[in-house]
This record gives sequence, structure tokens and C-alpha cells, in this order.
Amino acid sequence: MEALRVSYSSDLSSDSDDSPRASENTNCAQRPMSNPMEPINLPPPPSDLLQPQNSLDFTTFKGNRIRSFPHVQGNYALHIFIPVRIPFINRKQIASAIKTMSSLVPDLYVVDVDIGLNDLCKDNEQFEQLILEREFHISLGRPVPINVHQIDSIVTMLRQRLQFQRRYWMEFNKWDVFVNDELTRSFLSLEVTGNGLLEITRQISIVDDIYRLHGLPKFYKNPRPHISVVWALGDVSNLLKPGAEELNKFRNNAGPSGRHIFTCNFSGIECRIGKKLYTILKFAD
Repeated sequence: MEALRVSYSSDLSSDSDDSPRASENTNCAQRPMSNPMEPINLPPPPSDLLQPQNSLDFTTFKGNRIRSFPHVQGNYALHIFIPVRIPFINRKQIASAIKTMSSLVPDLYVVDVDIGLNDLCKDNEQFEQLILEREFHISLGRPVPINVHQIDSIVTMLRQRLQFQRRYWMEFNKWDVFVNDELTRSFLSLEVTGNGLLEITRQISIVDDIYRLHGLPKFYKNPRPHISVVWALGDVSNLLKPGAEELNKFRNNAGPSGRHIFTCNFSGIECRIGKKLYTILKFAD
């Protein structure tokens, strides 16, 4: 089965070296006239401009990553998503599946951490912390660059249009492989194919409409909501696919108890613009 090609941003931080509203928050105080030949001692810049909250830190850019869109000064990377945490009761089973894949496919890395999976499997405590205890996400829109003047409008519309969402259960029922548009990275993922699929699809439609109003590209025609767990460099779907099929076969043979890999509650929606996180909707635990 041909791998679905899905767009992933290689870096979801800002593509600008300045904070989005740095220029708007700078106060210009009047200074007395001085001798043009006399040096002027200017005060130091504000600390938040020295380390802008929403700027891209190029020192953390990974050498094995390739951008999904080019760097443009003044642009900020936008990503809208549902946060997902794997329930404690399901972590042992998922850990076993991930370790099985690491023995079948070389050079796998943990998503968003970029640590080699083979090395990580040697330390069970670190493995659980970096893979099983961390937060994953279901994308509701393509990661795309936006201009600074679009930030307030997008965040406001997201909050207005998504504020009436109700809680629902999400069922992650299937292991599958996704490849990004640039064929630079392959992902082993857990897909939502049961409960929650209809609700997530509707939320993607709302985000698509907001993207359209801002001249941004829509999501995929037939979205397949999922969380990505590990990745490999390049298009290695031919290596990952057989492993994913074996994991699904083992789960299906487990009977009714293996119907779901795991389930969890829809907890809310978040939006990351540059390095700043906006809460769009959040339910109390």
C-alpha cells in the first residue's frame, strides 16, 4: 500500500529574528538636541528583544532536517493541533511495539527529540520519559509560514469558531506509515480510525476555512488524523510498512482486548506560532 504523503514542518518555530510585536511595543522618547559631533550613549535594548520569545533559534536547527518552506524574514511558522498523551495503562504495550520496530529498521529517531531510538532503548527510564510520558499531537492544519499582521486575526478566529467544541473519545486503532511531501522523512504513526475521527475531521474543516480566509493552503482532501512517534530520514516506507503491518496483525490476533491500541479524551486545541503557544480551547482534567 502506497504511503500517504503528509506535510510536516521540519521546524515549527518562528522564521523571523524578531518578536512579532517588538516594533509595536517600542516607546520612542524624545531626546534633547545635542552636538552632532558628540557621541550619544544609548540605553541597552530590552532583554526580551535580546532573546525574543517567538524568534527562531538557528543554533538548535538539526543538520538532518530539511525545511518544509524557506526561511523568510518576518514570517512565523503556524501549527494548530490537538495535544495527546498516551495513557499510563497502554505505555508498556506501545513501548514493546516501538522497540520491535527499532530492531527491524535502522536509524530511527524520536519525533521532536531527534535522539537515536537504538541508543534510547538501552535506557528504559529515559525511553519512557522521552517517548511514553511526553506529549504528542494531531495536526488540524498544515504547518505553514504566516506574516506577523496575520497572528491576531488567526488566533481570534480559531477561538471564536472552536469554542463550542465538546469533549469526545479518540480511538487510536492502527499503526501506519506516513511520508512528508518532500520525501525527506518517514514516520511511524498511530492513526485514529474509530471514535473521534468524525469530530477531528470537522475541526480540520473549520481550520481549513480560517486558512482560506488568510490565503493559506488547506489540509489534505481525505485527512487521516494521527500522532507520529518515530521517524527515519528519507522515504523508507518500504522498510517501515512491513513492520507496521506486523504490529497490526499482532494486535488483531489479540481478540476484543486488542481492538484499540489506546484511547484518550479530547482535551483541547492549541496553536503554536513561532515559539509562542496559544491555548485555543482547553477542558479541565
